[in-house]
Amino acid sequence: MSHLKVLLKQLGPGLLFASMAIGTSHLVLSTKAGAQYGWVMVIPIILANVLKYPFFEFGIRYTTVTKKSLVEGYLNLGKKYLWIYAFVTIISTFTILAALYVVTAGLFMNLFKISSVSVSAVAMCLFIFIGAILIIGKYQFLENSLKAVISILFVALIVTTIVVLEKGPVPGAESYQRPEIFNEVGILFLIGLMGWMPTAVEASGWVSLWSMENMKTMKEKPTLKLALQEFNMGYFLTALLAIFFLIIGWMTLYGTGTELSGRAVVFADQVVSLFTVNIGKWAYILIAVAAFATMFSTCMTAHDAVSRVSIDVLEKLYPNAKSLKNKHAFAIAVIAMAVINWIVITVFGANMANLVALATFVSFVMAPLIGWMNLKTVMGKDIPKENHPKFGLQLLTYLGIVFLSLFALYYCWMVII
Repeated sequence: MSHLKVLLKQLGPGLLFASMAIGTSHLVLSTKAGAQYGWVMVIPIILANVLKYPFFEFGIRYTTVTKKSLVEGYLNLGKKYLWIYAFVTIISTFTILAALYVVTAGLFMNLFKISSVSVSAVAMCLFIFIGAILIIGKYQFLENSLKAVISILFVALIVTTIVVLEKGPVPGAESYQRPEIFNEVGILFLIGLMGWMPTAVEASGWVSLWSMENMKTMKEKPTLKLALQEFNMGYFLTALLAIFFLIIGWMTLYGTGTELSGRAVVFADQVVSLFTVNIGKWAYILIAVAAFATMFSTCMTAHDAVSRVSIDVLEKLYPNAKSLKNKHAFAIAVIAMAVINWIVITVFGANMANLVALATFVSFVMAPLIGWMNLKTVMGKDIPKENHPKFGLQLLTYLGIVFLSLFALYYCWMVII
């Protein structure tokens, strides 16, 4: 019991990881996977979660043992590796936050029946509000507020999943011919689904920085075993909720021919309707608020992470830059991320499909390289041999790298031919 209390008190990076991951990849892509392809999509979802696990685990392992960020680990490998990670971070900066805020703005407009204002205007208000929360509340507030949000979402999803399973599949699902998976459209969807399932591999650097922040708030520094247990709880929860979203999409839309829209506001209405049709109209406001809270918390965690990792990367690339040592550097980074991504939203419009496609493609293609860098980092001289990952975890890492590399090569071949 005392061990459980310590674990719950330690709850931090794993919780933030779950909150950040349960966003577009779950709410959008998992639901869509079930709706279009049915139960078979549980296979790539489980595969992605299992094969990507070591990449994220290494972020916690490296920081807990060395008390340094994974970004510093890349620098120790050689500056060229840090530049590679910097490139991926730039792509994240210009795509991931924009995609998340567009979906969140759509949910907000749906919840309050707003139609007279543009999605970009609502997104701008969200950027200002969330930016202020992050600058004033900092890491401690972020961690504490997410405990309630994740609890509400988990309960809402369990109830909905049980209800849709009891009702069974919609009429016509048994005779429905699902679309081909291994053609151009199917492969592109798989890349989107697995590229952000549970999230982008470069987020291993984010988890590492959250681990550092978490250690600052604790009187006793966590052991490696305890830190990994906490992260594993969050990771398992992330994978489980992805399957819940898939089941809801499969049981309620598969075989109906309903197309989930690429427009944020329309999509938001469809998702909330999915839940309320199966639970009852009385639950509309509860579900709408839960869905919005989910995306809101995802925006907060991703905005916090991208700001932190941008500062960390720049500090390591330009160690003599005094402006990066400024106590207001985090606040400046938060504001900069908001401005950059609001411009991206304004240019791309409210069609989140373009933003998500770009971000997921880059994340997917770069995933094997980032995964290999993470393995090299935790197998380096910084970490004592007794804290190196065991043989089984190393083998799983190589399997993940090979699998994702073959998938990326197949995609590139398909595009060129």
